[in-house]
Amino acid sequence: MTALPASSIGTARMQSQDVLRSVPLVPRNLVLGFLTAYRKVISPMYGDVCAYYPSCSAYAVGAVQQHGAVKGAVLSAWRILRCNPWTSGGVDDVRPHEHFRYDLTAHGFVVPSRKD
Repeated sequence: MTALPASSIGTARMQSQDVLRSVPLVPRNLVLGFLTAYRKVISPMYGDVCAYYPSCSAYAVGAVQQHGAVKGAVLSAWRILRCNPWTSGGVDDVRPHEHFRYDLTAHGFVVPSRKD
């Protein structure tokens, strides 16, 4: 059982030759680590209370994966502000980044894309 939504899990692996290429991804992956811990520990205490699908924390994971730590955090905060008792809710997926050039690991972390 994983704390990540199925759409946020990939099959890529971090390769040793990609260490330098992955340095810019460190802030994004730190935020993803925090979100994964939140989804494992705190989110189950609340239960299924989000008016939107996917839940706000699952949306945050997708937003940070697609858009990075800063823009993903802004998109997630905007989503949380919209999630209130007076909203009608519904399906609200993260809009994919036009030029997303990374792969996802089995744990939801972002790694440089391999060309081979």
